[in-house]
Amino acid sequence: MVVHQPASEGLDRVFAALADATRRDIVRRVLQQEASVSVLARSYDMSFAAVQKHVAVLERARLVNKERRGREQIVRGDVGTVRAAARLLGNLEDLWRARIGRLEQVLDDPPGGDPSCQSSAPPPTPSS
Repeated sequence: MVVHQPASEGLDRVFAALADATRRDIVRRVLQQEASVSVLARSYDMSFAAVQKHVAVLERARLVNKERRGREQIVRGDVGTVRAAARLLGNLEDLWRARIGRLEQVLDDPPGGDPSCQSSAPPPTPSS
């Protein structure tokens, strides 16, 4: 079953964009300090056009914003989108931790639920 929700479509684009190591690195860089596409391109062993395409994917996912300053395009990270993705991951982690907590309870509870019903006799030894 495929679930389509308007909010989740944006997050789908975010996680698809972050699936690439170069794009994750670009986001990390521009969250620390804005940079022009040409400055970013110098950091990677690929063409300017390839870096531009990576930035376009990040822009569609709203992980970065571009602003034209003269002849340069300045790229800036969008903290709000990163926080939205982090909230989703935090919610998923909370669900996972709750499941682990329930599993620990099940494993800690003795069979039958009543510890006084447990036999204290040692296990039988094999006869020779």
